[in-house]
Amino acid sequence: MPSATFQPRLALGFVAFITATAVATAADFRIEAGVIATSPREYYLTQSRGALIPGNPSRVIITTQETEKTGAHGYRDLFSLESTDAGRTWTPPVRIDHLRRARMPEGHDFVMGDVCPQWHAATGRVLATGKTFGFRGGTTEDRALENVSYATFNPTTGEWSRLNLLALPKTDHEGKPILEPNSGCHQRVDLPNGDILLPIRYRKDPKTRFYTTVVARCSFDGTTLTYREHGSELTIPRERGLYEPSVAAFQRRTFLTLRADHSAFVARSIDGIRFEPFIEWKFDDGAVLGSYNTQQHWVTRHDALYVIYTRRGANNDHVMRHRAPLFIARVDPEKLVAIRASEQVLIPEAGGADLGNFGVMDFSPEETWVITSESPPASKPAGPNRILLARIVWDTPNRAFRSGRP
Repeated sequence: MPSATFQPRLALGFVAFITATAVATAADFRIEAGVIATSPREYYLTQSRGALIPGNPSRVIITTQETEKTGAHGYRDLFSLESTDAGRTWTPPVRIDHLRRARMPEGHDFVMGDVCPQWHAATGRVLATGKTFGFRGGTTEDRALENVSYATFNPTTGEWSRLNLLALPKTDHEGKPILEPNSGCHQRVDLPNGDILLPIRYRKDPKTRFYTTVVARCSFDGTTLTYREHGSELTIPRERGLYEPSVAAFQRRTFLTLRADHSAFVARSIDGIRFEPFIEWKFDDGAVLGSYNTQQHWVTRHDALYVIYTRRGANNDHVMRHRAPLFIARVDPEKLVAIRASEQVLIPEAGGADLGNFGVMDFSPEETWVITSESPPASKPAGPNRILLARIVWDTPNRAFRSGRP
């Protein structure tokens, strides 16, 4: 299988030129990979994901977060960068003032994180959803401060809103408390009427860290995100349960992928919130997919459904949690399996960097974009990291493309 070669044209500091080279082929697409930006030397830029803003020309806005080089969740301020020429050039990253990490009167730092921006066609806004991170004394993460967070971007004024919190019921269908809910590192589905299928995970037992996943139907008026209902409550009683869910709509059904510490799971729904029993992700030959403790996301077309993932068994034992390379494979939507013969490397492993925090965005009927940031291994924290782009260029246009659709 061909592997990608990145050829960045980079200068010092924040630079954002894309250099795309065809690096892999498949029966129905080819992959072009390149570099969008590099971080400053003192911090990494992580959790990078994009949203398409329709227009002539269309715009792409990427949110990314300045992150400390050591530790798991050293998230600081959020930044954005934009392109108006189909990703050939990008603005330098600009700090989002309304979403700065801030010290609260109670003495803890508070910041939005794991941010997933997406165009909301019904209101003409970018709605970015995620979670809150709280740090006692500015240093010690306190998970009790987690909540579903969101912010909006007005493309006309170029202004971001302040951080908002989604109001949820106090208890779930079992009458158990909804503790530490968040909606980070996910994909959502926007329905034709403007309602949103938003994946959320939470704890229902303060004595364990088993996360439960739900998909909530929400309404959004351009300013306020409002919970309406949720359906199935999905979990497993081991490690951290099921979390970091992503949903996709394909041929009148909704598909859900779920992260677990030891593996990954998949489920299917007719109405988008009530799901059939979930099963472990496998290949069509019966072998377990091998993705674990890492998110997976979807790519949808009118005629095919794909899953993007990382996995064991790719000469990648030196990568933390085997989080590189990124793979893409076609999914059999009836059997809920990945078709092994279709698997391609989407972004190759390089230097042991983790690629597991990524986002998917339909750019046009001809292109789907996957954006991620490198997280270099702890043994190599000195230099900058890169925001990477893989373009999936389709041989035939995607007739299901809707501008700004997930």
